[in-house]
Amino acid sequence: MSHVTPPEEATASSPTPPALPAKRVRVQHIARAKAEGTPLTMLTAYDSLTAPILEAAGVDMLLIGDSLGNVMLGHSSTLPVTLEDMERATAAVARSTSRAMIIADLPFGTYEDTAEHAFASAARLMKAGAHAVKLEGGQKRGHIISALVAAGIPVCAHLGYTPQSENTLGGPRMQGRGDGAQALRADAKAVEEAGAFALVLEMVPASVARQITQAAAIPTIGIGAGPDTDGQVLVWSDMAGYSHWVPSFVHKFGQLGPALRDAASDYVAAVRARRFPGPDNYKND
Repeated sequence: MSHVTPPEEATASSPTPPALPAKRVRVQHIARAKAEGTPLTMLTAYDSLTAPILEAAGVDMLLIGDSLGNVMLGHSSTLPVTLEDMERATAAVARSTSRAMIIADLPFGTYEDTAEHAFASAARLMKAGAHAVKLEGGQKRGHIISALVAAGIPVCAHLGYTPQSENTLGGPRMQGRGDGAQALRADAKAVEEAGAFALVLEMVPASVARQITQAAAIPTIGIGAGPDTDGQVLVWSDMAGYSHWVPSFVHKFGQLGPALRDAASDYVAAVRARRFPGPDNYKND
């Protein structure tokens, strides 16, 4: 099987000019966006086919999320994702992009126990092409974040609903309600003090996300956390309407799933009716 990549100029133009004027988006640009009130954009990416399309659209950060497990590998959760899975996906995205900041998730079991283990895992993702890593957890992960930052590895923290802890949390449930709001605010302060350059807030009340965003010196990136965070992130296939079901906090900005199904159906029909290949699709000599 072969795939011919179109010329670079065919995909280089961006329909939406990037909000951050940089040849490569880096941590200082992310910080400046917070200071200037420029909304940040992040989407997941897992491969070299999709990543350059998302980058050309002007996305600031591409997250190689451990949602790779659910979205691409057929797992029912993120827990089975391995460091090798993340290395392969990170390298594919890195090879195919040149501007967006690449952030890779540290998968479950690769960083929680010791700073030394976390560094060894994070270093592999950085060598694969990441510019930063993301990890889940608050005050209990402060020493891990500090050690990684001291070693020269930028860290994006992740609070609220943390998928790697789904068995402890009882599944994908809203976090930070009631008495949990104070604990979430304390966790946000702790990861900032530990040196995280940004903070993902997932599935938390909008009012709590607003409070954390206003109090934090680092940018917050929301997913199911309301409109008042410093930026937003979605799983790209949810955003593009690739699947029938998406979480309630997702807006489908396209309908790629039905479009792909229709294209495949037309292909099957054309082959069966012997309309494809046509005269323009082959040579006799």
